[in-house]
Amino acid sequence: MAPTPDVRPVGDLPDAIGKTAARELSANGLTSLRLVAARSRRELLTIHGVGPKAVAILGDALAAEGLTFRED
Repeated sequence: MAPTPDVRPVGDLPDAIGKTAARELSANGLTSLRLVAARSRRELLTIHGVGPKAVAILGDALAAEGLTFRED
C-alpha cells in the first residue's frame, strides 16, 4: 500500500486533523476554515478520510476564529 501523501499545510486548516483528512478536504475544495464553516458536521463526515476526531479538531479551530459549522 502506498503511503498517503502529506499535503499539509492546507490554507489555515489545523495540521492536527491529519494528512488524510487534510488531503480529502483539499480535494473537496475545502481549503480554509471559512469554507469548512459553510458545511455541517454531518456533511464533513461523509467525506472519505474525515472522521469524528478531525471534525472535533476543526470545531475547536472554528471556535477560536469565532466561526461555527453550518447547522444541518
